[in-house]
Formats: sequence, structure tokens, C-alpha cells
Amino acid sequence: MPARALYSALLWLAQPLYLLRLWWRGRAEPLYREALPERFGFYADAPSSGWLWVHAVSLGETRAAAALIAALRERRPELRLLLTASTATGREAGRELLREGDRQTWLPFDTPGAVRRFLAQFRPALGVLMETEVWPNLLPMARAQGMPLVLANARLSEKSMRQGERYAALIRPAVEALALVLAQGEADAQRLRSAGAREVRVSGNLKYDMAPDPALVARGAAWRAALARPVLLFAVSREGEEASLLAAWARRRAALAANPLLVIVPRHPQRFDEVTALMQGAGLSLARRSAWGEMPHDTALAADAWLGDSMREMPLYYGLGQVALLGGSFAPLGGQNLIEAAACGCPVVMGPHTFNFAEAAELAAAAGAAQRVETMAGALDAALALLADAQALAHAGERARAFAAEHRGAALRMAEAIAALWPEVQHDTAAH
Repeated sequence: MPARALYSALLWLAQPLYLLRLWWRGRAEPLYREALPERFGFYADAPSSGWLWVHAVSLGETRAAAALIAALRERRPELRLLLTASTATGREAGRELLREGDRQTWLPFDTPGAVRRFLAQFRPALGVLMETEVWPNLLPMARAQGMPLVLANARLSEKSMRQGERYAALIRPAVEALALVLAQGEADAQRLRSAGAREVRVSGNLKYDMAPDPALVARGAAWRAALARPVLLFAVSREGEEASLLAAWARRRAALAANPLLVIVPRHPQRFDEVTALMQGAGLSLARRSAWGEMPHDTALAADAWLGDSMREMPLYYGLGQVALLGGSFAPLGGQNLIEAAACGCPVVMGPHTFNFAEAAELAAAAGAAQRVETMAGALDAALALLADAQALAHAGERARAFAAEHRGAALRMAEAIAALWPEVQHDTAAH
């Protein structure tokens, strides 16, 4: 196919740049420099076969995959898990999902050579890719080897569909290679069918099945009690959004008699220092989460603002915050997952851009677990108004928990659909 051949040639030429990018990112996140040959399909151990392969690109997808993997293990305790990731946060989080006999590796760069070596090395019996992971070489080559592929927790926004239509000659054959697509909602399902998916079922969103660590939530609540003042959280913020919030905060700060604590948790760890400089430049006395352990010190308790510069502690921050502004939704970035906030009982104020989680955002707003505001300044006003009304705040927290609980069950539905492919796969693998 000419489109795929051109794509493959361009990727092959881009390999040195890809390697340099990984090395560069490894300055802030050293895990990017780990096992670099795996990125190109080179492995030190002998080839193997029969794996259940799950690919979760980053932290959010890995955490969602945990619920699905647990449900699959209940049906097949003997399964051997091959877990792949593309980011350092995904690889680190994935380590906790491994049991004896499992294996973790990087997803190979999507060149024909790297993909061929990956498939020859592991010969998975079944492949499960999370959410949006459609690769033009990987999927058709896996299908050509007889491997059933499932796109689980699948989503496709209007924006991504329009972009995909421009490259239909490249993307459509990859989507057609999927044996089964388990979509988050009906709108996602319709768009995925239009993109070429052959078998699509609506199964819900795995993120509702992610149980926040109760110890972390309780620790956050204990910190809020020690503060004895309101707490406003900006959760999973993105570049450009913090400056907008800080400008609005500066205009309102003098009139805030309750002296609320502002907590900002950036999406990307490499931006921690940058956001620190922004907050200090706004005239705020600042404490960084990394400066203490179980409990914040007196200086932190007295600070104007905190920077959440720790990884994998979002339940702590949602337990700490009484209202959360949703990062990624105040710039055209598609928003972040608001379901975890709801499960922790933290109501959300979101901006206009939630296309990555469109259905969840609409359902949360309808349930009273979230409210949508068009501007950052308006969102700050809405959040401060909620903080000032104890009864409304308590009701919003209750509605958030109820909303998260109501939509659970996707992991069981998806595990049943995937397990239905398994007997045939096991038989074929044994015969091979």
C-alpha cells in the first residue's frame, strides 16, 4: 500500500530523531533511557509465545487497564501478561500490575522492522490496546499473523475523527485490522464504525472502575483538616492554563476573606520547576509537596499555595481539594479525566474543551458532579462561590460520588467480551 510504504519510510528516516527525543526526555524522567533497544524491537532473552498482550500508552491508560487486567485474571488466573507502554509514567505504573511470569517492555516504534521483531519475540495469543492506540504498521502486521486485536475502552473524538479522515488511506486499514472494539459510549462507537471498525460494542468507561486509594484520599483529607481553611485544586494543569488562573487569582485574592489555599498539580513532571516560577512570580508564598512526607510542615500550612510535584498521588490531591478546576479544559487540549475526582467526592468545574472525555463530562454535568464554565475567570468565580457555600459544597460532593458509582461495571463487561475470544486463540496458539 503506497500510503503505508511512505509512512514507514518516513518513520525509518526519523529513528535518530526519535532516539534523541527519548534521550532528551530522559533528563527529567530517567526511565525514558531505560531499555532503549526494546523501542526498536531488540531483546536480550529468548523468544516466547502465548502472552496476553495489553498496551497502555501512559499513566491514565495503565491505571484504567488495571481494572480490566484484574477482571481477566479472575477468568484466567493462568494468563501471562505482556504489558507495554510508551511513556515513563506508564511504564512505572505498570510495574505494580505484574505478577510472577509476566513481562513488561516498551511498545516498539511503528517501523515494519521493529514491529516484526516484537511480534516474533513474543507471539502474543491476543492483543488488547487501550483507548486510542491505532498504529498503521502494528495492527495490520499483527492481524496478518492471526492475532485477534481488541481496542478496549475505545474513544474517538470529533476532532480526531476529522484528522483521521485526512489520512484515511493509512488509518482505515489499521482500524479494520481490529477484531473487536469496546467503545466507551454510543457516540464513540458510531465514529469508530465510520472509521472502519468491523465489530463495535458499547461497554462503558473503565475509568469508573478505578478505585482511588482510600489511604491517599484520607491523607489528603487530614491535610485539609490541619489547614483549617478552604482548598481550591487545579488538577492536571497544562501549559498556558496556570498563568491564566494565576492572573485571575491575583485579581480576586484581596477580597477573599477566607484565605483559601491554592493547589496546582501540573500534568507533566518536567514542568514542575516552570510552574513553581510562575507561582512565585505571581507573588505567592509557595510550598512544594516534595518537601515533606506524611504531614506538611508549619511553613507549608501557612503558605499561600502548594505545588503538587509528586507522581501517582492524585487521590491525595482530590482528598485535599474541596473543588477542582479541570486541567486541559481551559485550552483546546480536550480536558483530563474527571471521573477520578468524582470517585473521591471532589466536584469539578471544567472549561469548554472536554472533547477527549466528552461523554463523561456531559454525564457529570447532568448529574451535578461537575459544572461547565466558558472562561478561567468564570471557573474561578464558580469554584470560589461553591467553597463559600458549605451546604452546596457538601451536596456537590455527594453527587460526585453517586455519579462515579452509578457507571461502574465496564471492566466486567469488557473482560467477558475479551474472554470470549480466548478459547479459539488458545487452541490456535497450541496448534502453531
